[in-house]
Amino acid sequence: MAGVLSSLRYLLADFIGDDDDEPPFLPDALPDAVAPVVSDAIHMLIDYQGNAYAKLYVTRLQRFVGRRDVNDAMLGEIARLTAMRMSYQDPIRLAQLKLAELEAGGAPSHDIRRFRFDELIGALPAVVAEPVLDTFEWLGWEVRRRVPIRFSTRSRWGIRRLKIEAGLRRWRLFSVRYAKERVWVERWLHMIDRSLTKQPRAASAMVQTATMVQGYGDAYRQGLADWHAIIDGLAKPTFDGVLPLPDLAAAVAEARTAVTPDPRQAVLKRTIAEIRARALGAGTNAAAG
Repeated sequence: MAGVLSSLRYLLADFIGDDDDEPPFLPDALPDAVAPVVSDAIHMLIDYQGNAYAKLYVTRLQRFVGRRDVNDAMLGEIARLTAMRMSYQDPIRLAQLKLAELEAGGAPSHDIRRFRFDELIGALPAVVAEPVLDTFEWLGWEVRRRVPIRFSTRSRWGIRRLKIEAGLRRWRLFSVRYAKERVWVERWLHMIDRSLTKQPRAASAMVQTATMVQGYGDAYRQGLADWHAIIDGLAKPTFDGVLPLPDLAAAVAEARTAVTPDPRQAVLKRTIAEIRARALGAGTNAAAG
């Protein structure tokens, strides 16, 4: 309920043009070396969604500022990758970027991007998107088919259409995609936090797993599925104490080399199973000895 009320507040503030008063300040005690990264991220997220959204970014980052086990390099990566994931690519964002390119003096251009149909619907508020997707699936329509979407600044109509699409950002916080992204980002940050507590040497590897999830369409969904497979198969059981992996960072690196563009994840699942079997076997032998 708190999340819904928070999203509603952001939505109404953006709708009336009063986005939580002022932009956020840099986090207290932020190292000077990291300040430029965070400052750029704040400005980018204000453009992406508004002041309140940038404040959410600062709040997320604050939990790692000042920790003795987080050096400037790691904090900079957490700051950079958190901003990257909070500015995920959807049709709204691509329209924003296209308009910004034109406003910066770029030549008129025309791009075609292919989105999955369920991805386009998922950019709408959940109260609209979920019944539509349920109906299409009930009718047996293929919701995973890819649909070409034009992003053009070559005509007055193209620019007007981009402005309409970019203006839909006020609905983004109610969308199906945003709800999933919010859960994912929080889980990623939680895994970093658990690694710092349970296995600090693996924390950097946990931070870098965010790079597995990028873009949109099939590549995005594949990356997200692969990320969950590695976290659920290796990281979480290690932190829970049920998988004796003394070098989680090496295990994650090995698993990431097995990632292929295969929806079945055959190679990845086999590699994770092998890593688990070795760890459990070594743990059994150590206990017997």
